[in-house]
Amino acid sequence: MAAWQHVLITGASAGLGQALALAVAAPGAVLHLSGRDAGRLGAVAKACRARGASVLPQVVDARDASAMAAWIGGAGRLDLVIANAGISAGTGGAVEPAGTARAVFETNVDGVLNTVLPALAAMAAQPPGADGLRGRIGVVASVAAFVAAPGAPAYCASKAAVQRWAEALDATEQRRGIRLHAICPGYIRTAMTARNDFPMPFLMSAEEAAWRTLAGIAAGRTRIAYPWPVYWAARLLGALPPGLRAAAFNRLPAKAADPGLGQG
Repeated sequence: MAAWQHVLITGASAGLGQALALAVAAPGAVLHLSGRDAGRLGAVAKACRARGASVLPQVVDARDASAMAAWIGGAGRLDLVIANAGISAGTGGAVEPAGTARAVFETNVDGVLNTVLPALAAMAAQPPGADGLRGRIGVVASVAAFVAAPGAPAYCASKAAVQRWAEALDATEQRRGIRLHAICPGYIRTAMTARNDFPMPFLMSAEEAAWRTLAGIAAGRTRIAYPWPVYWAARLLGALPPGLRAAAFNRLPAKAADPGLGQG
């Protein structure tokens, strides 16, 4: 697997973000890690330093465009940026509250924009690396991007938006020597999924998800979706007529209504 020297990860204080940070931590690596919980972020930074990496943690909210632009613009060279910060929420079997919908879109869409746009500007201004690229950007979406589940409308829509945006951008940004990767994992064992009161097939550890993510980026895949059975099940469900799909999902337990406000 490729070793990236200068890496920036949002939502690095827990879950997939933490696993990604630990996976890229190595002697000579410079890690820029963000999160909203100073204590948890500090613990991750300490663990990465123990692996030999230089770590520059930053407590910043991905929804704050100006703060994100200042942080990313001042980070120096960036070989890999992963826009990971996100939240999860469902309807709890009722109507999705307006506040929940806004919170999900603000973090999962605006937070990605606030990460990717300044990262693109920074990478476009830096010389190519040893691999001939100016940089790579991974956008963490979800297999939920491929199915409009009535139990989590804002979550599915937000992940679909960033998945399609990243894949569309990749086709044009390659002209500038920048690659985009849409990362679409299935169920990962984190604090956010721990609240789910329904079966989660092929549930994987955050460490396994991080390995699959980084392997896909190293292989140059635009869409990194895993595990395959969950991905294809989502594609098949997403292809059903809306009425039939809604009827199928209405027979299943609904996702918890309380937004999982922890990033990463």
